[in-house]
This record gives sequence, structure tokens and C-alpha cells, in this order.
Amino acid sequence: MAEAKAKPEVNAKAAEAAEKKKAKAAAAAEKKSGGESAPLPKGYVPRLQKIYREKIAPEIFTEFAYDSMMQVPRFVKVVVSMGVGEAKENKKLLDAAVEDLAQITGQHAVKTKAKKSIATFKIRQGQEIGARVTLRGHMMWEFLDRLMNVSLPRVKDFRGVNPNAFDGHGNYSLGLTEQIIFPEIDFDKIEKIMGLNIAIVTTARNDKEAKSLLAKMGMPFRK
Repeated sequence: MAEAKAKPEVNAKAAEAAEKKKAKAAAAAEKKSGGESAPLPKGYVPRLQKIYREKIAPEIFTEFAYDSMMQVPRFVKVVVSMGVGEAKENKKLLDAAVEDLAQITGQHAVKTKAKKSIATFKIRQGQEIGARVTLRGHMMWEFLDRLMNVSLPRVKDFRGVNPNAFDGHGNYSLGLTEQIIFPEIDFDKIEKIMGLNIAIVTTARNDKEAKSLLAKMGMPFRK
């Protein structure tokens, strides 16, 4: 019995070490690609990450009867993006989107370009029409905490987020119509009210596991 109880604990430590190694490599890759994030304070662990490690991960381990803690789904990254189609006429809107994303996420945003030309919308291949931020590590955990517990409840007549917006591979996408639900945004200083998309990437093998992870973490799904 003692050996059976010790196994998940050992696996949990191995999983945590692997997660730190991947986060470090991802952070280096992100910095190289232009993304920047604040340095992690020594000994600091985001509130939501601590809850995941101490409570949520063991609950999911038991719920799905995994053989190892390494199988417990975890968050890989969160991609926050804005499409600014009007940027083709007004470059100022694109710069505003980049600034808004930086304020919302606390990390530098990069401009995105059209992958192909669309004559109907007068968009040329390579034209800058959006902005994106990729969050990993403690920046990701902090953003998810603010999103679920502060920003979403600020949505007018909020009844919950779509419980079916999974991609079949354990990833979840969320669309918001206004960036002003984030308290970091000063309504009097914004250039224009714009929507944004949030993609949450997990290691879950299927949507059922991913939904359980998000629900336990506090994602307010619509019932």
C-alpha cells in the first residue's frame, strides 16, 4: 500500500520537472521570436498554478484513473489575438491593437500578416492585419486567472462561455467582442472597441479531459 501511494507522488515530481524544462525552452523560443515577458520572481508560483498542482491535478488523476501523473492534462500555452481588417486603411488601429494586447497580457505583442491575398476584402498577401501574443509559464497562469475570475464576470448579461468550443484535440477557443472587459484597458484611451480571440492549448487527449480541466480550474461554462 505504501508503494502504491508513493508512485503518484514520484510521478508528480517528475512531471513538474519536465514541465519546468519545457517552459524554460518555450520561453527561450518565445524571446527569440520577439515575445517578451517579465522575469519570474524567485520562489514565486502563480495562485492558479498552485491550485492546479495541489488540488486539480490529483482530482483529475483520480477521475480518469491514469497510471501516471504525467498523463494528467496541463496547459501548454494561451494565444491571444486580434484581427484588425480595417488596418489596411488605418494603420493607427493596428498599433492600438498591439498596445491593447500588451496591456491585457503584460507581454509584448507581434503584428500578424495575411497568409494569402483576398481580393473581395482588398487584402494582399503579407499585409499586416492583426496582432498576437503567445503566453507560456507564469504569464499564462496569471492571464488565465484574471480571465476567469475578473474579466469574464464583467461581460454584460454574462451567462457563461460556450461549453462546445473545443477542437476535438483538447484545445479550447473563446471569442470576446470587447477588449474593455479587461480592467487593464482604460475606456477613455482606446482607439476603438475591438474583439479578440483566445486559444487555450492543453495536453489533454480529448475534449472530455480538457473540459474537466478547465471546469475544475474555474472556467464558467454555460449550462
